[in-house]
Amino acid sequence: MKTLTPPYRCALARVQPETVDLDAMKQRGWRDQRILVVDATDERLDFVEREIVRRIGERLYGLGGKRRG
Repeated sequence: MKTLTPPYRCALARVQPETVDLDAMKQRGWRDQRILVVDATDERLDFVEREIVRRIGERLYGLGGKRRG
């Protein structure tokens, strides 16, 4: 007979608030640590800015969402 084991829950989940304002977290990360988190499809950016973000991402981390083969 197989018994189901409860899914593993991270110990940090207890201290994380239920709702997280991601934009506020990104803003705080930029202001405090100069870490920039940008979605390459963010509508607030114009075409040129989105293209720059995409190219930087591909240069640093490789092709995103594209599979070879």
